[in-house]
Amino acid sequence: MRLRLDLGYDGTDFHGWAAQPGLRTVQGEVETALAVLLRTPEEQDPPRLTVGGRTDAGVHARGQVAHLDVPEALADRITACRLDGLLRRTAPDIVIAAVRPAPPAFDARFGAVSRRYEYRLRSADAPRDPLTARFTADVPRSLDFDAMRQASAELLGLQDFTTFCKARAGATAVRTLLRFDWREVEGGAYAATIEADAFCHSMVRALVGAVVAVGGGRIDRPQLIELRDRRERTSRFAVMPAHGLSLEEIAYPPDDELASRAERTRARRSPLD
Repeated sequence: MRLRLDLGYDGTDFHGWAAQPGLRTVQGEVETALAVLLRTPEEQDPPRLTVGGRTDAGVHARGQVAHLDVPEALADRITACRLDGLLRRTAPDIVIAAVRPAPPAFDARFGAVSRRYEYRLRSADAPRDPLTARFTADVPRSLDFDAMRQASAELLGLQDFTTFCKARAGATAVRTLLRFDWREVEGGAYAATIEADAFCHSMVRALVGAVVAVGGGRIDRPQLIELRDRRERTSRFAVMPAHGLSLEEIAYPPDDELASRAERTRARRSPLD
């Protein structure tokens, strides 16, 4: 039986999602707890999770999704209440929101139609807040909020985002950026909402870094457009720190479209002219 897990975590003390020998990771903690519930013998590998958004070290999540396959006879051992209760003792910085059966065609990674992130930052003009410091990046200069909003709009749509990420071997950086907007939040901080059909590695933090460079006067909007269209990595802006980023939501199509969506996602995207 395939099960879908909805979970969130404070990523501060994790070396990212993916399991790594000798390091504390979200995947490692959840899989260890699953092995306890399933009474998996020590000599066997724990059950393996497939994740919707593989977050880096320090990145947080409210809307992470994963799936795993278990024998049907054992599936009732894994409930949100039991798994969350176990993790409260072993990894209290992880919260299991739901565990439920999923269609066989459900794939947490390849079945997604979009992913939505939030990035929070404070400019030099905003007072520092120790209670939000783990989730908000500090920018040591004043920022032009309107200029940041205008710059974000220049990055929307179908683009080759090579300037902002490093594509995997044999893949392209062609993505559709569906949303990139800003709002003011408590304490004078700024929050960006970034949504796309998919993201490359560090793409969200690089996009925010480019817009912050415009807001801080390091580059202007025409220069941003030029860098975007050049499609090569640059040192004109910095990739923002991980701790300001949170995965907020992963969206999936109706059940009858899951298989076709996964097939399209696995296909290589055509380069743009």
